[in-house]
Amino acid sequence: MKCMGMTITEKILAKHAGLDRVEPGELINCKLDVVLANDVTAPVAIKEFAKLEIDRVFDKDRVVLVPDHFTPNKDIKSAEQCKEMRDFAHQFEITNYFEVGRMGIEHCLLPESGLVLPGDAIIGADSHTCTYGALGAFATGVGSTDMAAGMANGECWFKVPESIKFEYNGKPNKWVGGKDLILHTIGDVGVDGALYQAMEFTGEAIRELPMDGRFTMANMAIEAGGKNGIIAPDQTTIDYVEARAKRPYQVLASDDDAKYARVIEYDLSKIEPVVAFPHLPENTRPVSEAGSVEIDQVVIGSCTNGRIDDLRIAAKILDGHQVHRNVRVIVLPGTQKIYLQAMKEGLVEIFVQAGAVVSTPTCGPCLGGHMGILAKGERALATTNRNFVGRMGHPGSEVYLSGPAVAAASAILGRIGLPEEVGK
Repeated sequence: MKCMGMTITEKILAKHAGLDRVEPGELINCKLDVVLANDVTAPVAIKEFAKLEIDRVFDKDRVVLVPDHFTPNKDIKSAEQCKEMRDFAHQFEITNYFEVGRMGIEHCLLPESGLVLPGDAIIGADSHTCTYGALGAFATGVGSTDMAAGMANGECWFKVPESIKFEYNGKPNKWVGGKDLILHTIGDVGVDGALYQAMEFTGEAIRELPMDGRFTMANMAIEAGGKNGIIAPDQTTIDYVEARAKRPYQVLASDDDAKYARVIEYDLSKIEPVVAFPHLPENTRPVSEAGSVEIDQVVIGSCTNGRIDDLRIAAKILDGHQVHRNVRVIVLPGTQKIYLQAMKEGLVEIFVQAGAVVSTPTCGPCLGGHMGILAKGERALATTNRNFVGRMGHPGSEVYLSGPAVAAASAILGRIGLPEEVGK
C-alpha cells in the first residue's frame, strides 16, 4: 500500500530525526540547528545545565542568547539575570550572544541576522519561538529544562504533531495585514483550537503577504495552542534569506497528498481589520464593531509587530496628526537595524512630532516588564500578542490587540477606531 505524503512539518522532523518518514503521534528525537534563550529563561536553563557537569555546549555557534525582556536592565534583579547569562556566554565562548547596543527583540533579531533558516529545527525557551516558521522552519517553544538539554547535546524529543491547513484566498481589504489574518483565525478556532498541532498557512493571500506579515502570523500560532506555525518557502522567502544566510539551508514543502487533521479556508474579502478584546486573543471582533472604547496607551512594537513594515504603516497614519491628549504612545523598533532604518526613512521624526516616544529595542511592556506598565483601570491597545489579565501591568487594567494601522489611528482618536476615521 502506498504511503501518504508528508506535510512540511513532518518532513523537517523526519530529516532531523534521521528517518525516512514520521507519523503524527510518533515520539522522536531530533538534532537541532539552533537553541535559543533570553534573559528571563536562560538563567533557569543555566542552572540546569550546571547540574550536568559538562565543560562545553554542543555547538557554540548554534546556541543563541539574547537579553531582550528586561533590557536595558530595569532593576537589580534584571541586571543580575543578564549578568548570569553574560557570564555563561563568556565562559562557553557563545558566538551569538547579543549585548545591549547589538541586541534586538529575539524573534526579530534571529531572522534578520540569518541565524534561522528554511528547513531548520529550532527550539527556544520562549513560547513565540514559533515565529521562525515563517521561513519554512520547524520552530517551537520549550521549557528551560529542555533548553538546558538542548545546549548540552543539541537534541530534543518531540511528539510529531498533526497538521491543520489554513488557506487564505482573495484580495485583502484596505489596512488588513498579517495581524488581522491571524487574529481572525484565532477568533475562529479559539485559543486551544490548534492544541499541539502544526498550523500551516497557505493560499494566494499568503503568497502575496510580505515577510514581515508572515512573521506576525507564525508568531501568534501559539495563541491558538499550536505546536508550531509554518509557511512553505517561496520566492519571497528566498529573497529574504539569501541576503542574510550564513550557512546552507533546505527548502521543503508539503506533498500534494499530505494528510491534514483539518483544512480551514478563509475568504479575505470578508475579513476587516480586527481587534481582540480582553482577556483572550480569541475574543475578537471587527474594529467597525468595537464600539467606543477609550484608551490610555498605545504600544506599537514587540516580536509580533515591531518590524520595519509595521513602523512604516504606523508612521503613514500618524504623519500630520497628533496623538490624542489623553493617550501615551510607545514605539518599540524590533532591532537596532530596524531602528536605524526607521531613522533614515524619517519614521522616528514622524513619531516624535506626533507626540509618541521611541524606545531602544526591548520587549518592555509586552510582558508587563517595563517601559509602559498599566495602572489599575487603564486600557492599552497594543500590537503585541497577548492580552491576558495583568499581562501589561495591574490585574485591573485591560489590553486590546490590533495591527499597527488600527493602533496608530486609535492613538489619534483616543479610542479604538479605523484609519479611515482620520482620513487615511
